[in-house]
Amino acid sequence: MTFVATIRVLPKSEVRDPQGEAIRGALRSLGLAVSDVRTGKEIVVTFEAADEMAARESVRLMGTELLANPVIEDYAYELEQLDARAGKASFEPAPVDDVVYGERKRTSQG
Repeated sequence: MTFVATIRVLPKSEVRDPQGEAIRGALRSLGLAVSDVRTGKEIVVTFEAADEMAARESVRLMGTELLANPVIEDYAYELEQLDARAGKASFEPAPVDDVVYGERKRTSQG
């Protein structure tokens, strides 16, 4: 069976996140009331496993042995079985409300 795991790695809550702090400061400078920002990474892996239990064990191994540093990071994952009729998995980012590429359009009010 083919599975797709989406693994998210974030710094533990007690670990300082300098990149998140910098982003929080930048968002505040835009006038946004942001209280906290944590940065991390998302890894999408397509792999074969005998069944869901074996797939979950494989993802746990990926997370604890390679993708996350257990001293400073936590990880969470979503697991899906790829339907053989649907074909291969696509490596698209997680769904978001709005994606904007290129230059920002500024509108003047008044």
